[in-house]
Parts: sequence; structure tokens; C-alpha cells
Amino acid sequence: MNDRASTLLSGRRERIERVLGRKLGQPDDRSTGPLPGKNRAYLLDEAKDLYWNELEWESITDEEALDEGPLTELIFPGFLAYVRGLLLSEVMPDAKAPASPRPQVVQDILVFLAGRVVELGERIDSPDEESEARLRFELDTTSQLLDIVLYVLHELSSTEIERLEADRHAST
Repeated sequence: MNDRASTLLSGRRERIERVLGRKLGQPDDRSTGPLPGKNRAYLLDEAKDLYWNELEWESITDEEALDEGPLTELIFPGFLAYVRGLLLSEVMPDAKAPASPRPQVVQDILVFLAGRVVELGERIDSPDEESEARLRFELDTTSQLLDIVLYVLHELSSTEIERLEADRHAST
């Protein structure tokens, strides 16, 4: 991971810890064992495909546009369901397979999203053919998506999320 993306990601975690007044625990890793590199890469590629497809769909349809800005949770429903599926630690008693959470893949997804935020931030400083509005939209939604994935990974309660969002809006 490049230094700027790593710094961004650790800064987001530090902000969460500061606002909540507690350390974030390590995500529960009850996986059945190490995940082979090609499988881990495949799962990350699937997440990237969902990200790009849902971002493009919103760009085409503008379905989730509101006066206050887009609703990131509604722009990326499949992506967020995929992340939650990667963290699933309990299954129904009649399930044919046990739960096999993969928080390490979610960490890879966070690295990808942080890298996108850094990249978009650099491109918005010197837009070329693309419109600044399009870059701003992608930057804002990807930044919000990064926060949401962190909330899901660290299993934050709705009260904690409300505090974090209120702090984020107060500081902008």
C-alpha cells in the first residue's frame, strides 16, 4: 500500500478511536485457516468489480442524488452486502457450510478504497478531460464508503456511527 493511502486509513481509524474514546479491537478472525493468495486476490477483484459497476450505475442513472448529496449506502448496496458476507461469523443451523469470515479480505478492500480516495484527491487538484463535479462526486462517495466499511469491519453500533457522522459533519 502506498504511504498516502496507509496514512489516510490509519488516520480514519485514529479519528474513530478519538471520537468514541476507545481503541478499536482487531476484527474477529474465525476463518478456517489462511486464505491462499489467489483466492484472496479473487475476492478482492470481485469487490472491485462491484465498486466500479455500482459507481458507474449511479453515474448513468443518478438514482440516489439528493439535495444534501448522494446516499452512499444506496449507491453501493451490493458492495456493502459483499463486505458483510465476508465478515459473516454465524450461519443458520441448517446451512451446508460453516461460517468462514475473511476480515483480511475486507482489510484489502479498505486499502483499495483508501488508494482510490488518494488518487481521486490528486486528480481533482488538476482535472483534465473529466469534469470536476464528477471527480468530486466519486471522491465524496468513495470517502464515505471507506468510513462505512470501517464501521462494518469494527462492528460499530448505530449510536457510535451517529456520533462519528455528527463529528464528521461538524468538522466540515
